[in-house]
Amino acid sequence: MSTTHGYYYPSASLPINMPQKPGYYPVPAHHGYGRVSVSPPEAPESVTTSGVASYEPSATSSSYAGSASDYDSSGTTAGVDLIEYMSDRMQGSFDPMPLDRSLAKQSQTSGQLNAKHRELLELQALAQRRLAGARANFADGMRAAKEVQKDLQWTQKRVDTLNDRAARKYPEQYKTAQGRYPAPVDY
Repeated sequence: MSTTHGYYYPSASLPINMPQKPGYYPVPAHHGYGRVSVSPPEAPESVTTSGVASYEPSATSSSYAGSASDYDSSGTTAGVDLIEYMSDRMQGSFDPMPLDRSLAKQSQTSGQLNAKHRELLELQALAQRRLAGARANFADGMRAAKEVQKDLQWTQKRVDTLNDRAARKYPEQYKTAQGRYPAPVDY
């Protein structure tokens, strides 16, 4: 009996429509990234604890909601480009030197690998040419060996025919010559 669990794994995060406060411009759903209407208020230098700025409402104003001047959207923060802001933050916190070194090392390794691959292809082509030459030489050698074998067989038949004629025509001289020069032993 198998048990299945109904776990939900979202494949990607989807945007959620959030209610807007009055006075803010609505961001179109298809836009995705764009400009932020205001950034959070900065606390004055005098209101810090141990070097860290405090964003509590009591730190910047005596009222709970803060004063209207703290959230004035007509100032310089009205058109902050989120992408530019994040890009500046990344450039300030990201050191590209290790990435540049690894990219240069990867390029060098890729170049060396490419050179070795081309060298291997050249060596393979050279080996194929040598193999083709060796096959041609072997075929020529076999052809020559077969021709030599045919010539030797023809010569052996001719010698056997001459020996038979000599043995019939001159039997006494032939026996004397055979005693003096015996025939080689075939192995």
